[in-house]
Amino acid sequence: MNSIVTPESLLQQIARIEPLERGKLCVMRQGPQGPYYNHQTWENGHNVSRYVPQNQVPLLEKAIAGYERFESLVEQYVQMMEQKSRAQRAAGVKKKSPPRTSSWPRSRKSRS
Repeated sequence: MNSIVTPESLLQQIARIEPLERGKLCVMRQGPQGPYYNHQTWENGHNVSRYVPQNQVPLLEKAIAGYERFESLVEQYVQMMEQKSRAQRAAGVKKKSPPRTSSWPRSRKSRS
């Protein structure tokens, strides 16, 4: 069943995204019990890295995927709103200007 995508439905989908986290998950090195991870993100103009315990990796992966979904939905929303805005402007350009209501004839500008 295909549902019609509207700006409102996109906003509803965005509101339901949980968890949500920017950045990327990186393997720092391999240890005896498996890889050690860090989470890299950009905050206040600086690259920030935080250690991530192995038991939190699946949750962080889900949160990063949530942010990627958020970005995708926002891009779709922006495209839809741009199309709507352009269509409204185009419709406004095609309208005829209203007729003159003055009974006075138009005066010509002098050519001096």
